[in-house]
Order: sequence, then C-alpha cells, then structure tokens
Amino acid sequence: MKLPDLTQLPSPCFIVDEALLERNVRILDTVQQRTGAKILLALKGFATFSTFHVLNTVLHGTCASSPHEARLGREEFGGEVHGFAAAYSEDDMREMVSLCDHIVFNSFAQLTRFRPMVAASGRSIEIGLRVNPQHSEGAVPIYDPCSPGSRLGIRRQHFRPELLDGVSGLHFHTLCEQDSDALDRTLAAVEEQFGEFLHGMQWLNFGGGHHITREGYDIDRLCRCIERAQQRYDVQVYLEPGEAVALQAGYLMGTVLDVTEADMPVAILDASAACHMPDVLEMPYRPFIIGSGERDEKAYSYRLAGKSCLAGDVIGEYSFDAPLAPGDRVVFTDMAIYSMVKTNTFNGLQLPAIARYHSETGEVEVVRRFGYQDFRDRLS
Repeated sequence: MKLPDLTQLPSPCFIVDEALLERNVRILDTVQQRTGAKILLALKGFATFSTFHVLNTVLHGTCASSPHEARLGREEFGGEVHGFAAAYSEDDMREMVSLCDHIVFNSFAQLTRFRPMVAASGRSIEIGLRVNPQHSEGAVPIYDPCSPGSRLGIRRQHFRPELLDGVSGLHFHTLCEQDSDALDRTLAAVEEQFGEFLHGMQWLNFGGGHHITREGYDIDRLCRCIERAQQRYDVQVYLEPGEAVALQAGYLMGTVLDVTEADMPVAILDASAACHMPDVLEMPYRPFIIGSGERDEKAYSYRLAGKSCLAGDVIGEYSFDAPLAPGDRVVFTDMAIYSMVKTNTFNGLQLPAIARYHSETGEVEVVRRFGYQDFRDRLS
C-alpha cells in the first residue's frame, strides 16, 4: 500500500484513499450490472462527503437513519434517499417527508401514525416496513438485529397484512461483515415467513452487512440471491452496504506521545480508541497497524493506548522491528468505515483531521481540521 508523506499531515488524521474507493465502487457496480439491483451508500458507515464524487456516479443514492443523514444524502450525494429508524418523532417525520424517496417503518403503530403525514407531503414517497425473520447469523450480539429481544423489525407473529394499504416494499437487515452464504440462508428465512406478502410488493431491500468488496467474497452467490428474489416476486432489489463501499479504503494516523512501563511497555498515542475508533472497544477488535506484528512476533512489543482518562482506552498489543519513541507515527488500516462517523470529544480530545488522498496520482488534501470551537459548540 502506498501512503502520502505523513510528516506533512496533522496528527491525528484520517486519510481516505480515493483510488481504493474507486476500486470498491467498480466491484459494487458489477453486481448492479449483472442483476439490475440498486446499491445505496449507508451513511451510518461512511459519510465523508468530500469523496462523494467518486461514488455518486455509480451508486443510486443513500440510506439514512435520521433527518440529518437524510439531508446530507439529499444535498451532498443526490440520487434516491431512503430512510429507516427504529422510531420517528413528529419533528423527525416532518423533515423526513421533505427529504426521502423511501421511508421504512419499524412497526405498524408507526406506519399508522405517520401514513397520513406521508400522504399529505405532496411528494411521491414509497412506504416500506422492516421485518425481522428471527434468523441470526452469528454476529456479535450488540450488532445482531435478530438477537432475542431485538427491537428491530416486525416479527411474523406481529405482522398485520390488513394494514398493508400503501406499503410498496419490505426491508430486512440481519448481517454484519458477512459473506453471501449468510444472506442466502437469511433470504430463505425471509421468504418462508414473509414470502406470501412479497408477491404484492414492488421492492425488497436486503439491508446492509454484505462484505461485497472483501477479498474472497462470493459475488456469484450474491447475484443468485438477488436474481431469485427479483424473478420469484417481481420486485426491485436494493442493497445498502456501508462497510463494503469504503472497506480498506482509509487509515488513521497517530503519533506516539510517550512510552511508559506497566506489565509491558505502553505507548500512549494522540489517537484514542474511546474517542476516535470506538468499535475497537465495542466490537471488540484489534485494528492492524502497518509494519507491526502480534505481540512478541517482532523484536519490540508494546501495548498501544489512547490518552483519554478512560482506563480501558487500549487499542491492542503489537510488536515492531524497532523501538517506539515519542514523535513516531503509526498508521491503522481500514479506518474509513464507522470510525469517522462515531468519533467523539470525550475529555475534550482533539478530533482527527480528515484528508483526501489518491494513491495513484499522489494528490493529497487536508479537507477538514477540528479545533476548540467544534468541541465547544456541541456543549452549552
């Protein structure tokens, strides 16, 4: 992998490689061309709008989880805007009907409550319902929409076909970073429980969690699933991946501030798990650092940690060929997805800058720096 001159960038800094985004979108477009499915960008996973020009000539639009995301999709991306939330308030819905082309409801109660507002909007809005096939595919429980007790989607025993007037599509989202074999099994569960209603629908949204651009992903099986649904039910299929769009397309660069001693050497960075890559703690997982190995694999081992006051602000244990010292830069991979949209300013920590980069042309631009005002303006 080719990186820009890190010494010319502020630290910490997210770096999005547009050449790698282009690679991903080419793969996604093969699915669209082969099947006629429409792929949307899930803004919850990647919302770096300065790079949308790479995506919006190929993808058909965005999916949003809130009015703010819907507005970002409408103003910065274009194309179709699809909205889903576990529940909407009256204020939410007033904004959503002015922005969205599809609005998906999580319950029949919300459908009944807001259907008149959709009808009165004066806009052509497709109404959908999210279903829960109660079929889990081994995702981490916190990310499993079909875990026992999940609030997401309507179960078959609660489905009310007498209230389907005006509903043109169904939506399911059950996957997380998974291959198409998981989709195949999930689609079978959806068909078994809700297939009778799909015959009257115009579209079916497969949701996200499809790791389409990952090496080794079975695209042929994905296409067969899409074609099966479209041919059997005469519906338009949508997919809304977030990760697949920007998978392995970005980095987070941080700087070593100090090395302290505990049960092993601890390198403290200006990049924080708690503030800058919270999935490291939530998932949890150990992100890869360029040039590193597992603990004790290389000559010098360290526990890398952030500088917040959270005792658990620990990124992981790594080894390096040379000792770390203050001022050294480290680069975490696969940081375009989720990290940027989930950053926070706990302890008043500096948010990472955001840079656009093109590894084939060498072009690099710092498009956003954050400072005190950004921290202050979130407070009162």
